[in-house]
Amino acid sequence: MARNKVVVLLDVDNTLLDNDRIVADLMRHLEQVFGHDRQQRYWTLFEDIRIELGYADYLGALQRYRVEHPRDTHLLSVSSFLVNYPFANRLFPNSLDVVDHCKQWGPTAILSDGDVVFQPRKVECSGLFEAVDRNVLIYVHKELELEDVARRYPAEHYILVDDKLRILTAVKQAWGKRVTTVFPRQGHYAHDPVEVSKYPQADVTLERIGELLNYDLPTLLAAGRAGSVGSGTARSV
Repeated sequence: MARNKVVVLLDVDNTLLDNDRIVADLMRHLEQVFGHDRQQRYWTLFEDIRIELGYADYLGALQRYRVEHPRDTHLLSVSSFLVNYPFANRLFPNSLDVVDHCKQWGPTAILSDGDVVFQPRKVECSGLFEAVDRNVLIYVHKELELEDVARRYPAEHYILVDDKLRILTAVKQAWGKRVTTVFPRQGHYAHDPVEVSKYPQADVTLERIGELLNYDLPTLLAAGRAGSVGSGTARSV
């Protein structure tokens, strides 16, 4: 397979899609149909599964809840809420414009963690599946699958956009100057001071994903090779 000059890898949750808002909507729905105590129980099961598997599994938590409450008729309402959620309405402003902008530089793919049902549906129903020309990779722990990523999308240089500094740091340690790490400060992980303080700065920091439209490829390549640059160093295209 021919090697590309540049491949862009985009995370989904809280990078292109406002997942915190989706969770807030789900919490309200659970509160309405289950009541407060059972809503809290659902999230306890959800966190248990996240610890066990290493990724969010909303449907898995619902199935585990069903084991405890097999006669709860509200289960169908919650499953319908999840499967039919209007994900396209939760894209961050300019997300699709950013995808188109990145595609000028080279193949652009979704690189995400998640389950094998809900996460792909989220990507498809949000419009991201078609936006990236169906180039979608979903792993259990994507930072451990870089060899497979590079095999599927060989490139001289990668641009990785992700709201988790933990992921950006792991990939930077693995790929070094071959990758430019871009950190959009969106979502609860990106604004958790304890979590953020654990890791070095990304090569590029944005306050919102739409700011990536102000960056050109030479600026991003230079940032990845030179080390960390802060927000405000963008150059208009």
